[in-house]
Amino acid sequence: MPQPSDYPRVAGVILAAGASRRMGRNKMLLQLDGESLVRRAATRALAAGLSPVVVVIGHEPDRIRAELEGLAVEFAVNPDFTGPTSGSLHRGLSRLGPDVDAVVVMLGDMVKVSAETLAMLVAGARGTDAPLVVSRYGDVTAPPLLFRRALFPELLAWTGEGCGKAVVQAHSGEAMFIDRPVALLADVDTPQDFESAQRGSS
Repeated sequence: MPQPSDYPRVAGVILAAGASRRMGRNKMLLQLDGESLVRRAATRALAAGLSPVVVVIGHEPDRIRAELEGLAVEFAVNPDFTGPTSGSLHRGLSRLGPDVDAVVVMLGDMVKVSAETLAMLVAGARGTDAPLVVSRYGDVTAPPLLFRRALFPELLAWTGEGCGKAVVQAHSGEAMFIDRPVALLADVDTPQDFESAQRGSS
């Protein structure tokens, strides 16, 4: 019987580079419960013990850097931030050193992802030899996602939208799934999404 794997270091990559076209303004800077979306994501990643936490930026990078001032995060810049999501993921992964054993990939606009959710992925990975740990909301798989280093080459070779969706699909038979309430599958892409998030915030 395989022994559970131990991860001495699990990093976080927060994808926050997009142009927010459907929102009409930089959604990463929108305030929810007195905290911008990007700072909300970063503080939760840090609270979950992810290290390092790399924030991938592109649109209005100086404003994002200023918003995260004082937090122990690193930055990766995606100059092609209007391109596919894979470009931002590749930039984030490229900042991780050889001492990182796994990475949690998350979206800066998934406002209902808590530090506990992120810690649950890490704890799940430490109890299994599965190459990835996937959040599942009913029939939908979505971030946050945890990938072992063995899958980094596949992630770097993949191009497209989503957070390594093709890699998740290719290894779904080996993955560990953590079921989450469907109500937690919420991101902020439009003004209507943000209004809904404000109504449902605690």
